[in-house]
Amino acid sequence: MTQNRTHTCGALRLTDAGKQVKLSGWMENIREVGSELAFIILRDFYGTTQIVAETPEMVARFKAVNKESTISVEGIVRERASKNPKLPTGDIEIVPSDMQILGRCHHNELPFQINRSREADEVQRLKYRYLDLRNPEVKNNIVLRCQVVSAIRKAMTDHGFLEITTPILTASSPEGARDYLVPARNHPGKFYALPQAPQQFKQLLMTSGFDRYFQIAPCFRDEDARADRSPGEFYQLDMEMAFASQEDVFAVIEDVLPPIFAQYGKYNTASQTPFRRIPYLEALETYGTDKPDLRIDLTVQDATEVLGSCGFGPFEALTVKAVVVSGFEGTRKQIDKLCADAEVQSGSKAYWFRYDESSEIVGGIAKFVQPIKERVAEALGLTPGCFVGLTAGTKGAAQKAAGVLLKMLGAFCPNHFQKEQYAFCWIVDFPMYEIGEESGELEFCHNPFSMPSGGLETVEKAIRGELDPLSITADQYDLVCNGVELSSGAVRNHDPEIMVKAFQMVGLGEEDVKSKFPAMYNAFTYGAPPHAGIAPGVDRMVMLLAGEESIREIIPFPMNKNAADVMMSAPSEVTQKQLDELHIALVKPEE
Repeated sequence: MTQNRTHTCGALRLTDAGKQVKLSGWMENIREVGSELAFIILRDFYGTTQIVAETPEMVARFKAVNKESTISVEGIVRERASKNPKLPTGDIEIVPSDMQILGRCHHNELPFQINRSREADEVQRLKYRYLDLRNPEVKNNIVLRCQVVSAIRKAMTDHGFLEITTPILTASSPEGARDYLVPARNHPGKFYALPQAPQQFKQLLMTSGFDRYFQIAPCFRDEDARADRSPGEFYQLDMEMAFASQEDVFAVIEDVLPPIFAQYGKYNTASQTPFRRIPYLEALETYGTDKPDLRIDLTVQDATEVLGSCGFGPFEALTVKAVVVSGFEGTRKQIDKLCADAEVQSGSKAYWFRYDESSEIVGGIAKFVQPIKERVAEALGLTPGCFVGLTAGTKGAAQKAAGVLLKMLGAFCPNHFQKEQYAFCWIVDFPMYEIGEESGELEFCHNPFSMPSGGLETVEKAIRGELDPLSITADQYDLVCNGVELSSGAVRNHDPEIMVKAFQMVGLGEEDVKSKFPAMYNAFTYGAPPHAGIAPGVDRMVMLLAGEESIREIIPFPMNKNAADVMMSAPSEVTQKQLDELHIALVKPEE
């Protein structure tokens, strides 16, 4: 051991009784019993050990030290009279002969109790993250993260993948989220960008003749935070395979991830392989989302035909979706809250009625449904005791709102929600193109580098007007677990001719493709192999394994929701000299 300890605070057992030892750690707590007896809890990375001061002089020495000071304690191990079976070290205690202060805590009051830091305000937790991480419960999430990353590396290496790092300073990409830009001092007026993902580099590696690549890749995107997304930076298991199809990628992921979830997951049950595959449009129609939580056994039904003309104004000339819940026992107050929360999340109102035990329609919009109750019951498969949640709007809006409502109803009803499991599925057959909400023009729906299903022939038909561009699907796929998008991937468009025509569909010509993606386009003209890949999010994966609701709980030093590091005071102002060296002039926004 090191000079400051012979053992860790989690190592000693009853067999060590009688030994002279030296421990070091943080003084977690002191409980005095008069002036001649005190019980001290010493904590380090590995656990806790009880110290018993039994003389006035030794009690006074410990009492003079603030909690969370780092100390070393020398003494004799002895058997505890009152054992604590909940602790690995609960059978022993240390009678100290000496105590030395290694690092004094100069604060009488802490921002929060270390062992209850998760109950503290998040701003305080992030500001004093180094104290928050002393909480064993918080620390264990970071340990889990390390173990999972190590297991991923071993599994990928065992599958023949090479770990190759790609550049952090690169060129800005016109697709995806906002870039983080880095001014180039030696190139006035020009900027590097931090990579949103190693997408182009990993495809270039395939073109370079590497067969299987992976890395635990840092990615940087200037986007807003969510419960399952950290602003600023995140990490993903980035992988790519040459001469590979969608099925090859699925086979690797279905071989690599299940053992990791089995070993490190909070839940003991997980989907069997092969994972269920759900086409994108079917997912929207059945679950109201392309990220279905298959732990919930509810589905969305189309009720437009039976309820669209029932006389209820908000349903007229719109798509109507229904979520039927059997055995629902919520009160009127709970129903109103569910509907209000669903509206906040989806932006659309939710409506409801019950099909009671006497087969009558009651509550909510019952007066519009009661006259056609037989038709409604048959169309929606109602049985006595059912609750029916409803949404309406354009098809997309009604689907989205129904998906939100379904998830809330599932979480509310234990009989419809088998929470303690990992439910995986693949979402496949994504649309290649969509009409942009802001532009009103044809845009790529997801990854512009995906191969259009059907290849060159499909794109040429669309260009000639023989095929609706919105009907073109891409060889693209998402891996979803418990309603969280764990990963996106695709078979790549490796043919420069197909690439040019795919971009032509969104109004970009060959010269645009060459200028925006020069390295990849040029590389593909030298003979690129078919290749495919995927990139599961490490942060999201660990969040699911730990059973956490917020991704910040598994990141060592997370930013807050506004992408600010309150501990390091980042982002921060810089000096005028630094700006001058970078040829940057600041224009502050008008107040």
